[in-house]
Amino acid sequence: MFAKKTIKDLDVRGKKVLVRVDFNVPLSDKKVSDDTRIRAALPTIEYLLEKGAAVILCSHLGRPKGEPKPEFSLRSVAKYLADLIDAQVKFSEDCIGEIAKTAANSLAIGEVLLLENTRFHVGEKKNDPAMAKSLAQLADLFVNDAFGSAHRAHASTTGVADYLPSVAGFLLEKEIQYLGQAIAEPKRPFVAILGGAKVSDKIDVIRNLLVKADAVLIGGGMANTFFKAQGLQVADSLVEDDAVETAKEILGKSDWKLILPIDMVIADQFDKDAEMQTLPVGDVLEGWRILDIGPKSVEFFEEKLADAGTVVWNGPMGVFEFERFAKGTFGLAKVVANSSAITIIGGGDSVAAVNQAGLADKITHISTGGGASLEMLEGKVLPGLAALDDK
Repeated sequence: MFAKKTIKDLDVRGKKVLVRVDFNVPLSDKKVSDDTRIRAALPTIEYLLEKGAAVILCSHLGRPKGEPKPEFSLRSVAKYLADLIDAQVKFSEDCIGEIAKTAANSLAIGEVLLLENTRFHVGEKKNDPAMAKSLAQLADLFVNDAFGSAHRAHASTTGVADYLPSVAGFLLEKEIQYLGQAIAEPKRPFVAILGGAKVSDKIDVIRNLLVKADAVLIGGGMANTFFKAQGLQVADSLVEDDAVETAKEILGKSDWKLILPIDMVIADQFDKDAEMQTLPVGDVLEGWRILDIGPKSVEFFEEKLADAGTVVWNGPMGVFEFERFAKGTFGLAKVVANSSAITIIGGGDSVAAVNQAGLADKITHISTGGGASLEMLEGKVLPGLAALDDK
């Protein structure tokens, strides 16, 4: 049961509703190059418009470090949104102050206003009450629908909730239900797959999942640190030396739940055109490095997933940006897509792999938040969720 109020618990007719969305989307030549996060926010925006509200959207984009930078402007996102919804989309050159106030005051019911990047102000990341109050003054109600930013206590995610009735949007509700359910009451066997470069980013996730899951499969660069902890030869592979002792400790307590690759694709240099070989784990040649899991590992992981009831996957299995070292990730994406389990994928590269492989429609739930989904897998409470009104 979702314990927070949602937009369905509010009467929004005739009201101005401030919605924190996650429009932190990739731009190339000032044009949106991936609209996944924009589309994910549409159900909430469209519902509010249908119910007779005026909708004010706020978001961050990139890392402008507290000052206005044209390359991080949300103006092009406003144009893009206007093509997706049947409503007028206006844009405000600032998210607080007189410019924003004037834009909000002149907004009619059934119209949408997108405010400029919240991170153009230092107050955003500091969760400055003055900035939060300025945002709150623009509207009657607050909706948080930015799952991708729900793990951050910023002015536009948690601060504003101190000044307005605050509820969850449809996307936030859906994300919390899927990920929360996967951790709290998974359909078993529950298998987690973790990849990516660094063990240090995911130590707490691994520890929590070794308690909650029936098996944890590890791939990507982070597997190398575990190989080294086992005393295996890794040559020039990426290894976090200061995490080796922690990896040893985790291996010692994992009750055979932690499962590592059995073969690997190695390369003579970190390059898309490098010479490559597939070898059993532990046989890395001097001067070479591991860049992907091998085909036997994909088959081995497939066996471990065969009877899974719930699968959660976060992070790629190799150097996914090099086509020749993406086979492990793509192979695993196929296995996960063909599973009869409840499948949940989070984290940019694993989501990209499923999208590129054309398998997205075969996944139960694709999460829009990398950091937020990791914190949920750690068992943490997200500040952006905690700040909302209880049912």
